[in-house]
Amino acid sequence: MDPAIATLTLRALRRILRATDIGSRQLAAATGLTPSQLLVLREIDARDAATPGAIAQALQFSQATITTIVDRLVALGYVQRQRSEKDKRQFHLRILADGVSALDDAPDPLQTIFTDRFGQLQTWEQALILASVERLATLMGAQNIDAAPLLDSGLIDRSEPV
Repeated sequence: MDPAIATLTLRALRRILRATDIGSRQLAAATGLTPSQLLVLREIDARDAATPGAIAQALQFSQATITTIVDRLVALGYVQRQRSEKDKRQFHLRILADGVSALDDAPDPLQTIFTDRFGQLQTWEQALILASVERLATLMGAQNIDAAPLLDSGLIDRSEPV
């Protein structure tokens, strides 16, 4: 093992962790939201009448996580729940004016920046990065940790921003 390469790798990992933390703090300062709350709010805004199940599926979050996040967005006055006229067991989510303002004030989350830049890479580069990151997760004993596709270091359904 080359200790210099191990050190450089750890430093690169630390920069990624710091970028995630800084992005979360910038978002919290601008909107009072966590990255997961912002993603849910954006997904609700993108749909005419979103259901919690559709949001959970689109974001690959659990139904329970979506419920917790939506509870917080409702409490903030960003989202409204409305019972479906067709099926009284189902709720539709609608963004409110304050939610639209929060979206307008929100900086681009780190995962949006990453996704845009990652999408510009060649397919072989994307595969190489994926293989390397999966290998890093294994080296760190994190291969079996369940994680949503979200760049955030806190609990996904926490109610308070970092």
